[in-house]
Amino acid sequence: MSLEIRLDDRFSKVELVSKENNKLQIRVDDKLYELDMIKVQEGMYSILLEGKSYNIEIIEKDSAKQYSVNTLEKSYDLEIIDAETRYLMSRKGSDPEDAENIVSSPMPGKIVKIPVKAGEKVEAGQTVIIVSAMKMESEYKAGKEGVIREVHVSEGDTIEGHQPLVTIE
Repeated sequence: MSLEIRLDDRFSKVELVSKENNKLQIRVDDKLYELDMIKVQEGMYSILLEGKSYNIEIIEKDSAKQYSVNTLEKSYDLEIIDAETRYLMSRKGSDPEDAENIVSSPMPGKIVKIPVKAGEKVEAGQTVIIVSAMKMESEYKAGKEGVIREVHVSEGDTIEGHQPLVTIE
């Protein structure tokens, strides 16, 4: 099984070479990786790679092809590139990274904390909003460096899935 993905501004071919229980071999472009990966809970994974442990959170964004991938230190935008996505990218005539960064939650929930304000400069990977959904708090991070243009919600608000929460430009 092979996929083309975009991780932030990098495009890569990712292929699942083999899988036996929680041991995986994947090829990213031309490099082979051996992983020990387990699903800790819905959207949370623990990965052992070359003797190092990584915990990642994968959150679906606006479609089943777009995800926010969070590690302890960084946040990434991930998109699965298929024929439909390539067509839409060519129709837009520009790189999707040039668009505004709108932070949203894939599911309904409640706003717990908003540690940023409009006009504030943020770094890529910085937490901009915390949402409680399904008895779990999720931190949503800036996908790129920029300035908070608008905070669309307040602490304590109940939100719908895919509702714009914070806009970064």
